[in-house]
Amino acid sequence: MRISDLRLLDIVNIKDGRRLGPIKDLDLDLEKGIVKGMVVPGPARSSWGLFGGGKAEDFIIPWERVKKIGVDVILVDAHDLPEYHPENDDHR
Repeated sequence: MRISDLRLLDIVNIKDGRRLGPIKDLDLDLEKGIVKGMVVPGPARSSWGLFGGGKAEDFIIPWERVKKIGVDVILVDAHDLPEYHPENDDHR
């Protein structure tokens, strides 16, 4: 599989089934020749006024968190990444 093929796949968190979006970039260690992680878009924030909405910062999913690369999706375990805060998280 080529890197260009990976960019076409959606990333899905296996813990809650949430679609995290496509890969925006890869974090590479060129000296060791390994993929360190995938850069994905941050979750959308709700709009609170004219300039309050938009996207959160991108975040990195470490390559060790990739559980399965399928035909259509990449399954990852992103439940405890500090950068990942679902926009509609219910704390019941």
